[in-house]
Amino acid sequence: MAAQRTGADPRETVAALRRLGINADASVRRRAEYSSDASLYRVIPAAVAFPRHIDEIAAIGEVSRSLGVPLTARGAGTSIAGNAVGSGIVVDFSRHLNQIRDLDPESRTAVVQPGVILDDLQRAAAPYGLRFGPDPSTHSRCTIGGMIGNNACG
Repeated sequence: MAAQRTGADPRETVAALRRLGINADASVRRRAEYSSDASLYRVIPAAVAFPRHIDEIAAIGEVSRSLGVPLTARGAGTSIAGNAVGSGIVVDFSRHLNQIRDLDPESRTAVVQPGVILDDLQRAAAPYGLRFGPDPSTHSRCTIGGMIGNNACG
């Protein structure tokens, strides 16, 4: 399948993100890396953003809205349905937003950032006799955010 291109200007998009202090890349190499996931789909994004905290996610959303550029959330890119590719700003949550914030065995809950790898959460929960239910074949590399976005059940 041939890669689709966006009408968004990569330089304008990445410049707007960087003005807000957001780590973003619109190099040919980076855009090629993020043009695919585990599916057959190929869509070249205008830019890739790597938010470091929640406030940056909101700022990326504002840039997306103001430029009229679509936004695609991405975990590990393990989806075989094309969920992790898009023509606008691809937001990679796996690089920086990958912490388990809280694990409460008494309430049997966890608070995690979207880039947490499933196996990391399972390892953290195991000493308490707990586990997160879904068991996809990509458990060693898929992220919790990506699983939610893909409605993964395993």
